[in-house]
Amino acid sequence: MALTYKTAGVDITKGDKLIDIIKPFARSTFRKEVIADIGSFGAFFKLNLSKYKNPILVSSTDGVGTKLKIAFMLKKHSTVGIDLVAMCVNDILTSGAEPLFFLDYFATGKLSTKTAADVIKGIANGCKMAGCSLIGGETAEMPGLYNEGEYDLAGFSVGIVERNKIIDGSGIRSGDVIIGLSSNGLHSNGYSLARKLFFGIKKYKPNKFVRELNHTIGEELLKPTRIYVKSILPFLKTFKIKGMAHITGGGITGNLPRIIPEGLGLGAVIKKGSWPVHKIFDIIQTSGNISDKEMYRTFNMGIGFILVVSKTDVIKIIKKLHSLGEKAFVIGHIEKGHAGVLYV
Repeated sequence: MALTYKTAGVDITKGDKLIDIIKPFARSTFRKEVIADIGSFGAFFKLNLSKYKNPILVSSTDGVGTKLKIAFMLKKHSTVGIDLVAMCVNDILTSGAEPLFFLDYFATGKLSTKTAADVIKGIANGCKMAGCSLIGGETAEMPGLYNEGEYDLAGFSVGIVERNKIIDGSGIRSGDVIIGLSSNGLHSNGYSLARKLFFGIKKYKPNKFVRELNHTIGEELLKPTRIYVKSILPFLKTFKIKGMAHITGGGITGNLPRIIPEGLGLGAVIKKGSWPVHKIFDIIQTSGNISDKEMYRTFNMGIGFILVVSKTDVIKIIKKLHSLGEKAFVIGHIEKGHAGVLYV
């Protein structure tokens, strides 16, 4: 038998078929600035610079991590694409930037067009939630590199912000107030610990019904990461926000200090109990006998995004966030005398 690329494990025909399947998903996300269809060697996006005096591009790249293992277990692949977009566009949002476009990288050992199409459909849905365009990507079939039925995901997004409107935390001062926006669960971080606890130590199956959650553990762990773009971007035109943090790996402990200016002796005080902690975190902490310190530096603990604002603006900002459908809470303040995050 003559050796071909297909007999070596790579089916180009499947790859071509996938492109045809996903084109409508991608096109449904196109902003008017997109000037080329999916399938070109490069993606084209015409910037409308007339709206800006001194525009700055902001970029971010990320993946979904071991949350993908939950998708493999449940054979449900339609939501991890939302996670992928969220991890990138929420990061861009912290600087006040509007996400413009997104590209994805999907890698697998043996291509399943149905699985890949489900994943990319999720990415397109995430792009719609963020108001950005899915303008390109790459599907890589690499036999022998991934276990059967598994894949990896990475993404890259680009946004834009006026230079004098960049939010970088430099104006944060003692007395400023910390507002937390609710997450809907683990988002996309802490999954190595959660998987070890539930599927390793406790020997749960993903369809295990958990009474406290009122659904299965698999359903809980596969909840897609919230995307905050459409709530926060319009909000920035009305209110002065001094700093924003996306609460990902490292939790509040690791992410909030990234926006506090150095050299001023400033730190954050976070008041425990000032927001509702999701039941999944209580279950993880109790079942795993995990310390508060470990929980708060591993998980978001119910807070997915943080704003730092002046004390005088707090009531108006909270009221506006609630009107936008956000669950927002005053969770702490900035003070002098210590570095990092102090929990009280």
